[in-house]
Amino acid sequence: MLIHDVTGIRVRYHDTDQMGIVYYGNYARFYEVGRVEALRQLGIDYKSIEARGIGMPVYDMCSRFIRPAKYDDLLTIRVTVPQLPNTRILFRYEIFNQDGQLLNTGETTLIFLKSDTGRPCRAPDDLVAITKPFFE
Repeated sequence: MLIHDVTGIRVRYHDTDQMGIVYYGNYARFYEVGRVEALRQLGIDYKSIEARGIGMPVYDMCSRFIRPAKYDDLLTIRVTVPQLPNTRILFRYEIFNQDGQLLNTGETTLIFLKSDTGRPCRAPDDLVAITKPFFE
């Protein structure tokens, strides 16, 4: 299992509603920051995957709100990839505040698509090779 923590995400004023609580739609952005940085830590970035003609759209997303994230909170996003990528890659998220309180959990599934045809394809070989040791 691959686990990566992204720390130091500060909740900005424009992330919140009138009550100073993070607007629920912003969690999708937090998830994206987490997964992009988790892949970058492994040496893979979206730009290089897209340059090979492979897109990674979100197939589904779910989120559970446990406690509110608030203006000026300092968030940590824990990203877990629980299984080896194939034609899909599953990301799980836990978002904590600066006090270590669990605020949110979520999941996204992304699929690998050939950009020219829009048809599903397998995960890039280098992505599979880099992540494989985490599952052995």
